[in-house]
Amino acid sequence: MNYPIKTALLAMLLALAGCASDRAYRPDLTACQMSQSAEQCARHAILVHTGQPDEYRMGFVEFDDQGQVRDRGQLKAVLNHFQDIAAKEDVLLVTFAHGWHHNARYDDDNVRNFGRLLGQLAKAEADSGHRRVLGLYLGWRGESVSLPLLRYATFWERKNTAHKVGANGVTEVLLKLEEIVNVKEGIAAADTRPNQSRMAIIGHSFGGAVLFTALQQILEDRFIDSRRGKTVGDTAKGFGDLVVLVNPAFEALRYASLHDLGRERCSYFPQQLPKLAILTSEADWATGYTFPAGRFFSTLFESHNTLQRTFCNQTLQLEEGQADRNTVGHFAPYLTHELHATGKGVKHLTDDGLSFSELKLRWASQQAGGEFDFGDSRLTHLGHAHPLNPHLNIRVDSALIAGHNEIWDPRVVNFIRDLIAISTTPETANQPACEKDGKGGK
Repeated sequence: MNYPIKTALLAMLLALAGCASDRAYRPDLTACQMSQSAEQCARHAILVHTGQPDEYRMGFVEFDDQGQVRDRGQLKAVLNHFQDIAAKEDVLLVTFAHGWHHNARYDDDNVRNFGRLLGQLAKAEADSGHRRVLGLYLGWRGESVSLPLLRYATFWERKNTAHKVGANGVTEVLLKLEEIVNVKEGIAAADTRPNQSRMAIIGHSFGGAVLFTALQQILEDRFIDSRRGKTVGDTAKGFGDLVVLVNPAFEALRYASLHDLGRERCSYFPQQLPKLAILTSEADWATGYTFPAGRFFSTLFESHNTLQRTFCNQTLQLEEGQADRNTVGHFAPYLTHELHATGKGVKHLTDDGLSFSELKLRWASQQAGGEFDFGDSRLTHLGHAHPLNPHLNIRVDSALIAGHNEIWDPRVVNFIRDLIAISTTPETANQPACEKDGKGGK
């Protein structure tokens, strides 16, 4: 056997030996009490955290490399568990999609940190006396090769898989989750009880690519809202109540249509709330350097144009090539905000004694180029888009997110938690007059 063939066979053997597990981590469809050790609940698709005041449920739905739900029995068990609770009580339903190198294993740090976020949300809900917190963890094979060095060569292969997962099974799962909230809305309408159930979705890295691929056309459809029988304008809708993407690894060009829709609308109703928030660290090497380096070669023979766009008397020159090679959070023309630490330590928005309903009114009064204090972080509007544009593309200070995976800083978690609360807090009687008389933006 000659040397090249030996080398090729050795490389194949090494790759096969280093392949990460391609199986479901959560085949047990019964609920497990989290008062037990993490190992005891490692194979369960439903986790129950009954501690007070941070009581929550976490379910898992897993997908294979072709984007198919691995076990439809798993999906059915989790949705039925959530449906049984949501039919009786108001819920805050939060979904998380992980990124590169992660999965649904019990000891994955994304699983642990998502549980902590659910606990924080549950405490906030207990303080306000509102909703039960339900969390869904979307698991896919974020790691295809486990060998220490070779695993970093899977960036583009896992990127393709992320888009497959988003284009196939995830959309169905998200729509069924939204249905749980909307069915509760119908029940509430029938018996006049106010519905307070809400839904938020979070994705990190390639998990952001999974979610955006799954939701892009839905977000565009909801923003335009071209349903039959429509008679008046309204606030711009999104999917669920809020989608949050942290250090998402997809091209800015994929975001172009949604960016244009948000920018060309020159006014919004005062009660318009955020529907999509993209957070990208200025120090994220994976999306800031690795991604455009790889895209340079993969787009080498593609044709790109320079587009001129005019939005509300502002004219932009948009380089398609730059948008196709850089991620959405590293393409300056699409940025709307910056997020910086305030130096106040770890502090929540409501520590100043304001309710979330009052904060929603403060959100409505924002001005172009203004600031919104989130306690331990400050959101600064860059003045490019309308301040109530529901699509936020935020550059984050490295002091808050130090790199690609360091997304669980307490101040960042607080920002996401408080933004979810602002976007999902039920309406009160104290609403802007324009909402009552039907007047507003267009």
